[in-house]
Amino acid sequence: MKKILFLSVCAATLLSSCGESAQQVRDDAQRQRDSLMQVISQRDAELDEIMSTVNEINEGFRLINEAQGRVSTEVANGEGQNMKAQVRENIQFIQQTLQQNKEQIEKLKSRLKGSSLQNTKLQETLDQLTAQMEEKSQEIEALKAELTAKDATIAEQGEQIEALNTNVKELSTANEEKAKVVASQDKQLNTAWFVFGTKSELKEQNILNKKEVLKDGNFNKNYFTEIDIRTQKEIKLYSKSATLLTSHPSGSYTLAKDAKGQYVLKINNPNTFWSVSRYLVIQVK
Repeated sequence: MKKILFLSVCAATLLSSCGESAQQVRDDAQRQRDSLMQVISQRDAELDEIMSTVNEINEGFRLINEAQGRVSTEVANGEGQNMKAQVRENIQFIQQTLQQNKEQIEKLKSRLKGSSLQNTKLQETLDQLTAQMEEKSQEIEALKAELTAKDATIAEQGEQIEALNTNVKELSTANEEKAKVVASQDKQLNTAWFVFGTKSELKEQNILNKKEVLKDGNFNKNYFTEIDIRTQKEIKLYSKSATLLTSHPSGSYTLAKDAKGQYVLKINNPNTFWSVSRYLVIQVK
């Protein structure tokens, strides 16, 4: 009886020990699975973050290309302060975006060095981004140099245009002065003076002196009327008696009466009429 009891106890102890070992195995396996899943999850998160950075860098390059295109269009289509302001704004944007891409690439390099992700494709992508960064930097430097040269050319052209404008202005002023001189000379060449009056009126103005007309320069010149010989070819005398006291070639004029019987001097040939004297004195009654 005692033997049977002992064997029963031993069997129960053995069964209990086997049950505990199986549970331990299951627990260890679960911990290993959990640990592995955690590693995979961390690697996935790290890879997602790296790819997100790569996408941001590519987007930066896309924006830079667009800004370069805008600069080229602005330079080709116009000049002036508005164009220059837009170009400066786009160049500033390009430089800022380029610097951001550069910083992102450097961070990506550092991250891959210390990462458990040893992926050939990722390294190739990083190398391509680095090469694109260098190429884009050279393009921007070339663009800036081109814009600087263009500004210098525009400034030089502006100086040339300003000099030309100054010359044109000076020539215009000189031409205006010449035109004034020519107009003044032309006016002098085509100006004459006439007066008509009674004998007593002419004497009062010292125009008629001892039966001589304009004997000296002491006559009243303000009593005369100034005319343009090119346009004024008739002089109404408002008198039925008229005698020319100054010398004027016959045939170059006629004295005719109007409907009231008053004389009108008609100058048929102005150049001939005024060739002897530019002063015309007519005595009327």
